[in-house]
Amino acid sequence: MQRAIDQAKSYGIIVFHHDDGSVRKLLPTLVEMGIDVLNPVQWRCAGMDRADLKATFGEQICFHGAVDNQETLPFGTPEDVREEVRYNIAVLAADRTGYILAPCHTIQPNTAVENIIALYEAAREYGDFSSQA
Repeated sequence: MQRAIDQAKSYGIIVFHHDDGSVRKLLPTLVEMGIDVLNPVQWRCAGMDRADLKATFGEQICFHGAVDNQETLPFGTPEDVREEVRYNIAVLAADRTGYILAPCHTIQPNTAVENIIALYEAAREYGDFSSQA
C-alpha cells in the first residue's frame, strides 16, 4: 500500500482511502503513510467521535462522509437529517477546511425522499461560507 501511495503522490494525486467502521486506531498510520482523505466517518462506531477526530487529525487529513446512511437517513426525520448535517459542518468544517459532506455510503433504497432533500437543503444552508471572511 505504501508503494502505491508514494507513486500516486509522486504525480500529485490526492489519496482517498476507504475503510469502514472503527478506524480510529489506524488513523496515525494512515496519516503517516500519506492518506489525504478518509472515507467514511462512521461516527456511530467506537472511537469515531467527530469532534475528537477533527481535533486530533483535522490538520492532517480530510474527512469524507459522516451523514449516517444506516440510521439517520433511512429512519430519521428530515429534521434529524438537518441537525446531523448542521453538526457535521459545525464540527468537521469549523475551520472551513478538511471536510467533504456526504453520506457514509450509498443512500439506501428505503430512504425517504424528504430526507434526501433535507440533506441537500441543509448542506446548502449550513455549508455556504461565501458570506464569511
